[in-house]
Amino acid sequence: MTKPLFTGTGVALITPFRKQETPDFSKLEELIDFVIDSGVDYIVALGTTSEAATMSDQERSALRDFIVECVGGRVPIMLGMGGNNTRAVTDAISQTNFDGIQGILSVTPYYNKPQQRGLVQHFKSIADVSPVPVVLYNVPGRTSCNMKAETTLQLAEECPNIIAIKEASGDMGQVMELLRCKPAGFSVISGDDALTCPMIAMGASGVISVMANALPKEMSDMVRYALKGDLKRALPLHYKMLPLMGAIFEEGNPGGIKALLEIEGLIVNQLRSPLCKVSKPLYNKLATLYNDFKK
Repeated sequence: MTKPLFTGTGVALITPFRKQETPDFSKLEELIDFVIDSGVDYIVALGTTSEAATMSDQERSALRDFIVECVGGRVPIMLGMGGNNTRAVTDAISQTNFDGIQGILSVTPYYNKPQQRGLVQHFKSIADVSPVPVVLYNVPGRTSCNMKAETTLQLAEECPNIIAIKEASGDMGQVMELLRCKPAGFSVISGDDALTCPMIAMGASGVISVMANALPKEMSDMVRYALKGDLKRALPLHYKMLPLMGAIFEEGNPGGIKALLEIEGLIVNQLRSPLCKVSKPLYNKLATLYNDFKK
């Protein structure tokens, strides 16, 4: 049986900025090499963690092309392409160059709070125009819109081009319903670093991880062990990373992970408004947790 395209550890790639809030392409290239060399299985470009919502179309296009060039086919790339205007999303997909990109990640529409049948219409429209496989993204904590298990399962059954869901509802009952009823070939991917091991134990195919920006080897090792059923090796890594997994989200994402990456010496801790740097107490906490982790 062929392994699903997006299995294992995907990294939700951050965008390094200079102090002037312009993209730092040199640091981005270093980060891409770091996570690939450390064993991640695929890259998620221009997702929520990238701060794509604060970028112009020209910046997103330039970053997409740069990431494709830097990755150079070493691992698959999943491109974030979502929104709350169905026509705008489908138009963007139709106008995008997908050379070097193996799939898209499309978030449930935010703010306008569609009905479940509206979600079906929205994602069917996206699947119809996308030349690459579609991964759904359910993150009600950000969108105020939960895609119910039966809606996801309907899309999985009716749209061959919809191959997976990044499930970040935190509702383990919903996760189990998806895993219990999903059709063959459809994957459930953890969207929450801290729930990755439990979800894999129930049948999930891996994670799209924020933590993997900073700890790509440890996350990738944990996921590989868990996918092999080797919890004796996976769980110690899970519990060792768990304090950091919680801390990086205490004041929102990607503020925490960018602070941690600066502590590691990999980037400058710079975000774009309306996001801002984490507080000094949290920064110090992250530094302490990271130093303890490395002991």
